Amino acid sequence: MMSTEAQTSQYIDTPRWRLHYHVAGEGHPLIMLHGSGPGASGWSNFNPNFAKLAQRYKVYLLDFPGWGKSSEYDPTGENRFLANVEATRLFMDGLGIEKAALVGNSMGGLAAVMMTALHNDRVTHCITMGAAAPGGPQLFFQPGGPTEGLKILFATYADPSPENFRRLVNVMVFDPAYATDELVNQRSANALANPAHLSNFLKGAAAMNIDGLGQDEVFAGLARTTTPSLLIHGRDDRTVGVEHSMRLAGVMPNSSLIVFNRCGHWAQLEHADRFNAMLAAFIDA
Repeated sequence: MMSTEAQTSQYIDTPRWRLHYHVAGEGHPLIMLHGSGPGASGWSNFNPNFAKLAQRYKVYLLDFPGWGKSSEYDPTGENRFLANVEATRLFMDGLGIEKAALVGNSMGGLAAVMMTALHNDRVTHCITMGAAAPGGPQLFFQPGGPTEGLKILFATYADPSPENFRRLVNVMVFDPAYATDELVNQRSANALANPAHLSNFLKGAAAMNIDGLGQDEVFAGLARTTTPSLLIHGRDDRTVGVEHSMRLAGVMPNSSLIVFNRCGHWAQLEHADRFNAMLAAFIDA
């Protein structure tokens, strides 16, 4: 089975964007959606999980517009989170995927949640890791302002220096052993490969909420859905607090909340074997 980065790399042209993705395996479609950090991509967020899960499912690692090798995306005048939902839907349409399990980390988790609320007929399972609950301007904020992780994330977009990428990867994990030179260098290389992605992200920072849609519509959709949902959160997440998944669990009637101790924002990386097994058991149940 092909599972290297180069072997699995593909593109699809949709009515709005050219989207890059990786694909491997056969079986139930499983689309993995990455987070918002500089240098994020489907591969950088999920390569520890890709080959294992592709033994059971047809796994797609999508690069959102404005990240990785997908089209540049200037969010001026548009809500980035709604654009992510549109990109996911267009990706599925383009590949003829009627329904899929959506697996999202952070921003990708929010996309999976919003797809479940707004396009429920396309989602068989919703699995999130470190996802934010939908909300207005306070979406990612705590009473004292932005979280430690978000401060470093925005600082790295503004100044993509090696020092900032080291800080970024460190704040995303609980165990510093996972902040390897390889991962730091990979994220840095991804980000610097297309500087327009960095500047465009900062343009859209002010619109990183769902006010253009109205959070009531999203929460109403979540309250109606019976889609099986697995909400995973690291107890030691310094970027998106665990209370976000607690809020989602209180709204989504067919959801389960799992909290990993000794785990930061990247549960799929720090606890890869446990995560892979838990995801497979959940989808196959």
